[in-house]
Amino acid sequence: MTATPDAKPRGTRLPRMARRRQLLSAAQEVFVENGYHAAAMDEIAERAGVSKPVLYQHFPGKLELYLALLDLHVDDMVSRCRQALESTTDNKQRVQAAIGAFFDFVSSQGEAFRLVFESDLRNVAPVRQRMERSLHESAEAISRVIQEDTGCSSDEAHLLGVGLVGMAEVSARYWLSSHGSIPKEAATQLMARLAWRGISGFPRTG
Repeated sequence: MTATPDAKPRGTRLPRMARRRQLLSAAQEVFVENGYHAAAMDEIAERAGVSKPVLYQHFPGKLELYLALLDLHVDDMVSRCRQALESTTDNKQRVQAAIGAFFDFVSSQGEAFRLVFESDLRNVAPVRQRMERSLHESAEAISRVIQEDTGCSSDEAHLLGVGLVGMAEVSARYWLSSHGSIPKEAATQLMARLAWRGISGFPRTG
């Protein structure tokens, strides 16, 4: 097998969790570059600088490796959203922070967002469930704030949360695909103004 330019030298023993992180990092590179179906465990092992048996000691198959990556990055996206909402009690700033979380996620190193938002395996139930978890848990975090501060019902607040998440995700992905022709902070503020003009129309309770 011909070594790829990014392949790491073999032979270094690592603690189990450090090795797992190394394998996930290599797998992310290969999955993002090639998509799930074209990615090969041989290439992932080579990229990580390990033998295939070592790779299989940590992950029994390609799908399990892919799902572990999805879990990692879905957790990251949801955590970013929750932290944004908790960063202030000013709702206008909350909207901007939440939308900014999506722009930050899509522009983070490694293009992990492509696994969460653009997977070529979304027709496979475990993958679809994880992709939907990213949407629903982010929307649920937003909807709780909306319901607490407005007279909206639980269903209404959740629908608004889904709408805000969808707008943030799609606009952030479009912004990145346009090669950042608008600076990230300006793009975030632009979308936050749009969202705030809508959400601020609901009267506050209490």
